[in-house]
Amino acid sequence: MAVGVAMAAAGLYVIKGRYVHLPIDVLLGGRRHHSDEVGGVPMHELEERDVPLGMTVVHGLIAGLGAYASVITFVLAPQTGSIAYAPLPGLFFGLGTMAMQVVFGAFFGAIMRMRGLTEEQIRRVARRPAGLTLYYGGLLFIAAGGLIVALPEVDAWAVATGVPISNLDPINIGTILVLAVVGILGIGTMLREIGIGRGRRP
Repeated sequence: MAVGVAMAAAGLYVIKGRYVHLPIDVLLGGRRHHSDEVGGVPMHELEERDVPLGMTVVHGLIAGLGAYASVITFVLAPQTGSIAYAPLPGLFFGLGTMAMQVVFGAFFGAIMRMRGLTEEQIRRVARRPAGLTLYYGGLLFIAAGGLIVALPEVDAWAVATGVPISNLDPINIGTILVLAVVGILGIGTMLREIGIGRGRRP
């Protein structure tokens, strides 16, 4: 549920250029609280600017603190048999993630180029699926977490597949969440945006 809240907040920021502002500084004794500018950029202009590179770090931290880190730390790393090899599962997980990001980025980028979209249109088309995936994926994580809190037996539901790969045997609510967020929300939203991208104003 905590990961879902962070995802939804990040998605809202990407989509709207807004974020949930908590007055923590005031609670800690600060005097000046609100500003109409963030880092010298007026808040109403954030939507038209590039998403800060730091958002990739936030997204990586969110993903790293989730189930993937638990599987790597408590399942894969101990099976290496030596502390010298223990970092390898995490390293290869990161490299695999990076490789797939490059492949998918190149694939969808090539499609958008073939459709004749401008750089500005490509940026907007790419930004919306990212924001929507984070936002609705976060809400889905929150709902799943709430369901498990209310009905703990849901977390034990699983379908055995016989595939000797973590998260593929068995298929459980975690696998379903990842497939729904990445497969349905992520890829589905990207394909829909590419379909209507040509009609967008640059």
